[in-house]
Amino acid sequence: MSLVKKFVTVGGGTLGSRLMGFGREMLMAAALGTGPMAEAFMAAFKFPNLFRRLFAEGAFNAAFVPLFAKEIEAGGMEGAKRFSEEVFGVLFTVLLGLTIVMELAMPLLMRTIIAPGFSGDKYDVTVRLAVIMFPYLACMSLTAMLSGMLNSLHHYFAAAIAPIFFNIAMIGALVYGLWMDSDAITIAYYLAWAVLVAGLLQILVLYVGVRFAGMSIGFRRPHLTPGVKRLLLLAFPAAVTGGIQQINLIIGQAIASLKEGAIASLQYADRIYQLPLGVVGVAVGVVLLPELARALKGGHRAEADNLQNRSIEFALFLTLPAAAGIFALAPDIIRLVYERGAFRPEATATVAAVLTLFGFGLPGFVLNKALTPGFFAREDTKTPMRFTMMSMVFNTVLSVSLFPILAERGIALAETLAGWLTVVLLFYTLRKRGHLTIERSLVSRVIRMMIASVIMAAAARYGANYFSASLSSSATSLEQAAVLLPLIAAAFFLYLVIVFAIGGADIGMIRRSLKRGRGKPAVADKMDGDIQP
Repeated sequence: MSLVKKFVTVGGGTLGSRLMGFGREMLMAAALGTGPMAEAFMAAFKFPNLFRRLFAEGAFNAAFVPLFAKEIEAGGMEGAKRFSEEVFGVLFTVLLGLTIVMELAMPLLMRTIIAPGFSGDKYDVTVRLAVIMFPYLACMSLTAMLSGMLNSLHHYFAAAIAPIFFNIAMIGALVYGLWMDSDAITIAYYLAWAVLVAGLLQILVLYVGVRFAGMSIGFRRPHLTPGVKRLLLLAFPAAVTGGIQQINLIIGQAIASLKEGAIASLQYADRIYQLPLGVVGVAVGVVLLPELARALKGGHRAEADNLQNRSIEFALFLTLPAAAGIFALAPDIIRLVYERGAFRPEATATVAAVLTLFGFGLPGFVLNKALTPGFFAREDTKTPMRFTMMSMVFNTVLSVSLFPILAERGIALAETLAGWLTVVLLFYTLRKRGHLTIERSLVSRVIRMMIASVIMAAAARYGANYFSASLSSSATSLEQAAVLLPLIAAAFFLYLVIVFAIGGADIGMIRRSLKRGRGKPAVADKMDGDIQP
C-alpha cells in the first residue's frame, strides 16, 4: 500500500470521526451553549483526555511502535505477540493505579490545577463529572495498545474508525437529553457516562481488528523484562512530547477558568480546527512513524528522507489552504455550526476570533507531527521532550501575560506561537544532525502553495461578503449551509487550479507520493500483502 493511500485510509477514518464530532458539538452548543454546565463538562473531560494523550496514545505511538517493529524483524509474529503482552501487563497496571490515585485526589486537582477559577455548584459538578470520566483512561490504554499493533501491521482502517464510536455514544447521549427536554446539568451527566461507554466500544472494535489481522493478545503478570524497561525509558519523554498540545490546552484552560465562558469558547474553536489537524496531522503522524522506523531499521536512508519530504509536502499541500480558509471564513463557519439554541450571536464573534488565531498555528501543529517521528523512529524521545518543555514554559508565560489584555484570544495566540516554536526547534535539530534533507524543489513548491492559498482566501472572503445576507444570523441554517458549503468547495477547487497552474503541485509530485519506496524491508512487503480490514 502506498504512502498516500495509507494517509488517505487513516485520514478518511479520522475525517468521518471529525465530521461526526461536528454533529456532536452542534448538539452540545444547542444544549449547553457557553454556560456553566458546558464549561464544567469540558473542564472535567480535559483532564482524563490529557492523560489519555500522554500515557496511552502519546507514549505508545512514539515508543511502542518502533520497538514492536524491531520485535517483528527479530522474532516474527510470535515474538511481537509476547512483547505486546508483557508491555500491556505493566502499562495497564500502572494506569489502573494512576486512575485510583487521581480519583481520590480529584477535588484537590480541580481546585489547584484544572479549574482554579471555578467555585460553588459549578466546582462540585465538575469534580463529580471528572470522577465519572477518569476511568476512560484505563479503557484507552488498551485502545492505544491495539491501535499501535494494527498500525505496525499495516492495518490502519480499524484504528482510524474507532474514534467514530466515541462520537456515536456522545451524540446518543445528547439526542436523548434533548428529546427528554432534560436540564443542562442532567445532560452533562449523560455525557460523562457516555464517555465510559465510548471507551468500551473502542476497545471492542480494535480487538476485533487485531484478531482479523491474525494476532491475539492476552494479559500477562506485570514483569519488567528488558524490552519493557526499554519501552518505559522511551515512553516517559515520548508521553510528554506527544501531549504537547494537550498540555498547553490544560494550561490555557486553567487560566481561562478565571473568565466566564472562556473555556467553552476555546473548546468550540478547537473542535473546528481539529478537523484539518486530525485528517492530515494524525494521518501523517500515525503512518509516518512505523514506515520511518522500518526504513531506518533496514538501513534505507534514502527511503527515510523521501518519506519525510513526501510527508511534509502532503501536510502543507492541505493545511496551508485550510489555514487560509479559516482566516477568511471563521465567523461564517462558527455561525453555521454553532449559532442556535443556547449559543448566541455574541458568542460567535468571540469563538471566531479564537478560531482565526488557532488557524495560523494549523500548519505548525501538523508539521510537528511530521517532524517528531524523525526522532522517535531513531529511539530518541528525550530531545523532543526538551523542546516540549521549552514550549510549555513559553506558552505559560505568554498566556499569563496576554490573558488580562486579550482574554481567551491571548491563550489561543500563546498556544499558536508555542506550536511554531516547537516546529522551529525540531526542524533545526534534525537538519543539524543530518537526519533531514529538504529538497530544493519542495521549498519552491511550498512557496507556490502559500501564494495559491492567499489568492484562495481573498476570493473566499469576497464571496462571503457578496452573499453576506444569506450568511448572517437572520438567515436559516439551511440557507447558510446552501451558500457556505459550496463556497468552501469552490474556494478549494480554485486553490487546486492555481497551485497546479503555478507549479506548487504537479503530476510528478503525485506520482512520487504514490510510488512505493525502493528497498523496503521484506517483512514490510509481506505485510503489505495482508488483507486489510
